[in-house]
Amino acid sequence: MSDHALVVGGTRFIGRHTVEEFLAHDYDVTVFNRGNHDNPFANTEGVTHHEGDRTDDADLADAAALDPDVVIDCVAYKPREVRTATRVFDDVDAYVFVSSGSAYGDEEIPKREDDTRLCECTDEQAVDDSPASYGPRKAEGDRAVFAAAERGVNAMSVRPCIVYGPHDYTARTDYWIDRVRNHDRVVVPGDGSNVWHRVSVSAVAEALRVVAEGGQPGEAYNVGDRRMLTLGETVELISETLADAGVADADVEVVTAGERELASAGIGMEEFPLYRSYPHVLSTAKLADLGWDPISVEEGYRRAVEDHLDSDRTGRENGPDREDTERVLGVLDTL
Repeated sequence: MSDHALVVGGTRFIGRHTVEEFLAHDYDVTVFNRGNHDNPFANTEGVTHHEGDRTDDADLADAAALDPDVVIDCVAYKPREVRTATRVFDDVDAYVFVSSGSAYGDEEIPKREDDTRLCECTDEQAVDDSPASYGPRKAEGDRAVFAAAERGVNAMSVRPCIVYGPHDYTARTDYWIDRVRNHDRVVVPGDGSNVWHRVSVSAVAEALRVVAEGGQPGEAYNVGDRRMLTLGETVELISETLADAGVADADVEVVTAGERELASAGIGMEEFPLYRSYPHVLSTAKLADLGWDPISVEEGYRRAVEDHLDSDRTGRENGPDREDTERVLGVLDTL
């Protein structure tokens, strides 16, 4: 008899890949969500759908009655939801909460699970829905996991950094793929060397399974690509990947622009997706010790580019307009 994984969420991005990961490792999988999005597994053998609202305690109890061995919680965004889930699923073999690298409260290189301080979370932030409270809410969710483990619950946490790959509805990476695909000169903020750790969604899905199977209760595990790229290197890799697919030239010119040049078009550095002034780097050694062996960054971006070409996403809403960056190019060309 196969083990049974319950994926809370499961049809959009991280959850979708998590379902596929557990299926590929011979689990029966139940997707638990409200059914607000198309179910890509509607006709997939080994996957069932249980409709319900994870914020409704009765619905969550109904899902627990399905008797899963493993619970992967992809859509817990408030601490209360984690506290409730760890109470309802207190007898499973593994409850894994999808947290975030944003949970860290200190800027260190690298951020380590057992050393770097987490964000504090006020009562107001705990019930807030704004992006500003996202990190504190995830940090408090981690604390709920740690408290549950102290009560004997097999609860663990996985902290991804920026996630990219097929079905990424945030379209942050799509912004850069679209630029490289359609233009031979691409403006990159700063000197192109900034680092914001990113991770392929398939590597996150693998991490969730590996932690469920071998992680220790009360522990958190960072997940990020094993090799990090600067933003400039990311644009260059996207260019090479598009060239390999036969849809763009490989010799795109990365044009770096500082604050003054960008200001000539009314653009701020932080308006570009995937730009961060201070490096964000997560140590993944703890996860690797469990046997996690993710795909390469080259394969991760190959999959992201392939999916972009098959989608209608452009990501243009995530960053400066092309007309504005053309103005910046004009200024740079006069220097």
